[in-house]
Amino acid sequence: MNAVPRFIIRGGRPIGGRYRPMGNKNAALPMLAASLLTDEPMVLHNVPDILDVRVMLELLSSVGVDVSFQDHTARLCAARVRRRFFPDALCRRVRSSILLAGPMAARFGRAVLSPPGGDVIGRRRVDVHVAALRSLGIDVEIGSRFVFRRTGLRPADLLLDEASVTATENILMAAALAPGTTQVYNAACEPHVQDLCRLLVMMGATIEGIGTNSLRILGAASLHGAEMTVGPDFVEMGSFLAAAAVTGGALEVEGCPDSRTCLVCSRAFGVFGLSWKCGANVLEQRARATLRVAKASHGPVPKIEDGPWPAFPSDLMSIAIVVATQARGTTLFFEKMFESRMYFVDRLIEMGAHIVACDPHRVLVSGPARLHATTTTSPDIRAGMSMVVAALCARGTSVIENAAMIDRGYECLAERLAALGADIRRA
Repeated sequence: MNAVPRFIIRGGRPIGGRYRPMGNKNAALPMLAASLLTDEPMVLHNVPDILDVRVMLELLSSVGVDVSFQDHTARLCAARVRRRFFPDALCRRVRSSILLAGPMAARFGRAVLSPPGGDVIGRRRVDVHVAALRSLGIDVEIGSRFVFRRTGLRPADLLLDEASVTATENILMAAALAPGTTQVYNAACEPHVQDLCRLLVMMGATIEGIGTNSLRILGAASLHGAEMTVGPDFVEMGSFLAAAAVTGGALEVEGCPDSRTCLVCSRAFGVFGLSWKCGANVLEQRARATLRVAKASHGPVPKIEDGPWPAFPSDLMSIAIVVATQARGTTLFFEKMFESRMYFVDRLIEMGAHIVACDPHRVLVSGPARLHATTTTSPDIRAGMSMVVAALCARGTSVIENAAMIDRGYECLAERLAALGADIRRA
């Protein structure tokens, strides 16, 4: 018996029906880390039950945070934190472990972490974190472990050299306890960054400019507990809508993200002739017998490129590439964020996709291609989900090994897709 989980998928069945996305993983993780900022209880609802969340809860528990997680509700209390050292093995399992540095050092004076793990999708710098935290009065030593020491928490004017999501979140949490006003320019403004801002405001911080790339944080002497619901995961929503699109199904999304988030994501889907109808908290995508690439207004082919919010999110880039394989016409994809994100297209080419890799950042996709089944391994969360979507519209039975990688970002994927008509099982 194979101890490594895998998905077995027989393609060709339409995905459709009514579906509700889980809570946003990228919002839940920093919100969990924010529990370190107060000695009062924190309650977070609609937390996805995925591996990355479980590891983050283990990390918090390892230093003495009282943790309870049941029915998608996390209850945390950091009143009796005993340790300042986070276990190496846990840190190396998730990228989000770096989010513990800011709140831990700001409140307790010291945090020791191993270099963070996570998906291997390219160079993921921590120097933006280091420079910003040093400006806020937290000394940083980089070696086999990262040691963060509070030398005198203070406000600062910060201009980030990249709009890093996790660096912005670390700054927000540390600055929330820094007396005075911290100004952050070129801040990330993704929906999950906005959610963290709102949580910190509920805890007693004052933050201006939420949703923009210029944040002004007025720190508080201490923060109190809060109760908040994690918003829906727009990346998961886009993944399920893509599965419906390539299999010819119609899908309704309950509890969908706000209209601005849907607008950002829908622009790329619209290139393939897909449109979303938004009603009262419900988004509808109708079935399309044929997907067609829209004509480009400039240049020979339309281009889809990612970037910091509100540009198209990098986490949906590989999903959009799979949709392009099933659309009539040619599309150029330009991945600006991570130099290894595109490597997974070799697996699609093996399935019969017509893709030309121009360089590590650009691929040209021509469709429609009749994909055939394959056995492959999930290299990272998003590429793994993309292979699932490809398998759902391919001829024959595919096997996606290393399903645990996909579990890090998608809860009960096989069961939820099966409920929408997929022939998928976990083995």
